[in-house]
Amino acid sequence: MPRSHKSKLHAGEKRLKARRETQSCGGAQVTAAAEEESATSSSPQCGGITQSLPATGSCSTTQEPQRALTTTTTSVGISYTRSDEASNGQDEDGVCAYEVPPFTERSDFLTRKAGLLEQFLLYKYKMKQPILKEDMLKIIHQNHHDRFAEILKRASERIEIIFAVDLKEVDSTRQCYDLVSKLKLPNNGRVRGGRGLPKTGLLMNLLGMIFMKGNCATEEDIWKFLSMMRVYAGRKHFIYGEPRKLITKDLVRLKYLEYRQVPDSDPPRYEFLWGPKAHIETSKMKVLEFLAKVNETVPSAFPIYYEEALRDEEERQRQILNPLSQARDRTLNLMVPSRIH
Repeated sequence: MPRSHKSKLHAGEKRLKARRETQSCGGAQVTAAAEEESATSSSPQCGGITQSLPATGSCSTTQEPQRALTTTTTSVGISYTRSDEASNGQDEDGVCAYEVPPFTERSDFLTRKAGLLEQFLLYKYKMKQPILKEDMLKIIHQNHHDRFAEILKRASERIEIIFAVDLKEVDSTRQCYDLVSKLKLPNNGRVRGGRGLPKTGLLMNLLGMIFMKGNCATEEDIWKFLSMMRVYAGRKHFIYGEPRKLITKDLVRLKYLEYRQVPDSDPPRYEFLWGPKAHIETSKMKVLEFLAKVNETVPSAFPIYYEEALRDEEERQRQILNPLSQARDRTLNLMVPSRIH
């Protein structure tokens, strides 16, 4: 082979090798960028949704709000990575991937890592797998393990305001954690058996809506409120399943909600109230604290609801103290010797 031809062939091979190395390097950069982007991006179906709730009053849908409390109902704030069409056919307890939407504050290292950790915690909850500290540390680069507590706090607080579950250590020897529902719903907030994400956040929002509507809310109010969360009757939701069944059947059967016909309504209309289990397991103050935390404020910032919640707390204390006082009186009576006639 002529020397000039060999030189051209060798030069071509060098150019091809260099091009491949450049593409490989670029591919790695694209992959890294994609991974970084997935930690901070959100799909159109997930942003924060705000809903103004009216002040205490009747169940009438025409009531004007005296003081509005805005609840960021990001129960859909963890987005399903499949299309809407796929999600409609996907069972709520099926295995699927999630993306965590961006935090509202300026994106930084801690925010990104908290987002990844949040995604990890929810996946472990959904799959009913133990959450070990050693696994959580793998999400964070070892050079930043000294920031672990702060990152975990951010992730757990965000999960709390979206799903109404608390991150708790369940085994100190193994440093094992779990996401625990704020209410004693069956299956740790999943309502039904199997895998899935907690329904507690939806229930807490409904209880708050009922409280702020004068302790009862018409069905029209409820579905108008839920539509702001992109939750619709008859349309399967990737977290809640068929929401009408969950709300009017499951949560009513479990006695967290009461669903009754409005008296003398013709045609029949229906309204929601707190069920007996809700009165036992939570209170107006706890619900208000949850909603205030969502709004990054304190319950007293909403004086109308706060005053009612305080009255409710006082009444609860009286109900607790009265039986104790009666029991004490019975004990004292038994200790007094009977008179001999």
